[in-house]
Amino acid sequence: MATNATPATAGTPRTTEEHSDRAGHGLLAALRFAVLLVGAFLALVPFYYMIVGALQKERDTSILGLLPLPGNLTLDNFVGVNSSIDLLGSLLNSLIMTAGVVGCTLVLGLLVGYALAVLSFRGQGLVFALVLLVQAIPFQLLMVPLYVMVVRYFNLADSYLGMILPFAINSVAVLIFRQYFLQIPRDVFDAARIDGASELRILVSVAVPLVRPAVLTAMLVTFIGPWNEFLWPFLVTKDAAMQPLAVSLANFSQANSTFQANPMGAVLAGACVLAIPAVVLFLLFQRHFKSANLGSALKG
Repeated sequence: MATNATPATAGTPRTTEEHSDRAGHGLLAALRFAVLLVGAFLALVPFYYMIVGALQKERDTSILGLLPLPGNLTLDNFVGVNSSIDLLGSLLNSLIMTAGVVGCTLVLGLLVGYALAVLSFRGQGLVFALVLLVQAIPFQLLMVPLYVMVVRYFNLADSYLGMILPFAINSVAVLIFRQYFLQIPRDVFDAARIDGASELRILVSVAVPLVRPAVLTAMLVTFIGPWNEFLWPFLVTKDAAMQPLAVSLANFSQANSTFQANPMGAVLAGACVLAIPAVVLFLLFQRHFKSANLGSALKG
């Protein structure tokens, strides 16, 4: 009897500690969830205000304006801003510029990242150091010489190429591709070389499918920059027909009689149109942003 009572008595404190640990972990998890929920709410407030402001017939800057009355909601701001700045034309300009930048970034970034990670050549370390150095130089410092070179020497003002050229290669994308290529076992490339594949064939048929998450990540990161870019297109495009949406919205006249009741609502309507493609792109590809099983290319 005494022998059977001892384990039960000894197990009671351990059981109490386990319950205390579980309660502590549960409280910590609840607290973490509450903090994340508050952070997500604060991050979404500007987007909510932008949408509400774009739909308001008369601007309401009070706290109650965050919950507008149904009678104060309208789509006239979207219709009006479209008639004033050619919304579809500006969207097309933004799309052409962004597509050109993304295409150049993916092609050049993959080539440079593959060369830095897989190939061996003289000056490889210097090239990688230059890529890191570009990261430390703000684009604003290069804007004046770039403007002189693109506009005066190359005569590319009011052209898509003039807007695309300074962003054709993105050092962030190069670093992303390089790091992913470094994770691929060298045996994969050696096996392809033994089979007689060229380096370009290895890159296209072997390396790129294994780093698909990196391609999607670089595409999204690159898309956001030129899509929202204002300063450089503003400098190189004086023709309103060539200006992307961000520049057209900045040049939008708030004194237009169409928007005397709520001029800011028209600007927010244009901002909503500008934000929609970025949000849609993220929702489409966010489930793909996960690590690839790089080791699955090897048997055994």
